[in-house]
Amino acid sequence: MAAVVEVEGVSKTFGSGSLAVQALKPCSFTVREGELAALEGPSGSGKSTLLLAISLILEPTTGRIVINGQEIYNNGRTGVDARAFRRRNIGFIFQQHNLIPFLTAIENVTLVMQLNGVRGSEAMRRARDLLGYLEIANRADSLPANLSGGEQQRVAIGRALANEPPLILADEPTAALDTERGHKVMALLKTIARERRSAVIAVTHDHRMIEGFDTVYHLEDGVMTRVEKAAAAAAH
Repeated sequence: MAAVVEVEGVSKTFGSGSLAVQALKPCSFTVREGELAALEGPSGSGKSTLLLAISLILEPTTGRIVINGQEIYNNGRTGVDARAFRRRNIGFIFQQHNLIPFLTAIENVTLVMQLNGVRGSEAMRRARDLLGYLEIANRADSLPANLSGGEQQRVAIGRALANEPPLILADEPTAALDTERGHKVMALLKTIARERRSAVIAVTHDHRMIEGFDTVYHLEDGVMTRVEKAAAAAAH
């Protein structure tokens, strides 16, 4: 399987001199197409810092990141137009969904396509297909306020898939859901990874949700370690 994300020696320090805080110590890992990887650990451990670096929102202090064969960072140098690259290559699933409240479910999905140049009937057709794939086609014309939390999360996942990106990043995607709905969302992410050959990286502090992951990385005090899943389950 081809590598979608390659992280080599990436670190992040905030501030300088005596006020410097190393939020993320040098870490390296690879996520391949069709793989579901977890970044787990307590709050303040460096999970979100790493996710923001991979998503081109936060520039790392050191290290190299390659996404879909294209170098995006190399020791402080950015090699791409961040906004354009994100639109083509990265789908982001937020903890709080962040759906636009005055747009329907299908409009929230088509908007992302339109920003990437897909217009009119083609955007609507693809959006309806996506909502059908996510089993919420019957809610296509509903506003977010009229959707359940699980339905809103599925719309958010549809939005992340809209431009068929090779990489899906999810920031605490189950935090606002109960255990049953959380497991359904994680199962859906695994299905997406397998069927669409996307690499999926999810940040979570909830150990109940790591069972279905292919790879688990634990972060604590900015240090990353790869965890054997059996050991991770036993620890909790």
